[in-house]
Amino acid sequence: MSEFDLDLRNAEDHLDEIPADEVVLGILNGTTPPEDWVKTVENGNVLVLAVEGDLNTLASGFAREIKDMGGELMHFRKFLIVSPPDVSINTDRL
Repeated sequence: MSEFDLDLRNAEDHLDEIPADEVVLGILNGTTPPEDWVKTVENGNVLVLAVEGDLNTLASGFAREIKDMGGELMHFRKFLIVSPPDVSINTDRL
């Protein structure tokens, strides 16, 4: 049987990493900390969040920070679309 060279000492450091370049679906209802949404967008992901409640209240904890970093936010139907810098939201077909 062959041996594996598996180093578990640093494995815990990688458990909280957020993948990049993905579309992340979620629910905006106040249960996810705003800094989690910011970190997800900072990593280059697009958020598509189903809004459950008052959008202004729910997004107030992260909207300004996303805008300040160059990202975009767009309310479309019952969803909030949040894109990172360098990914624009095209509304030409609306």
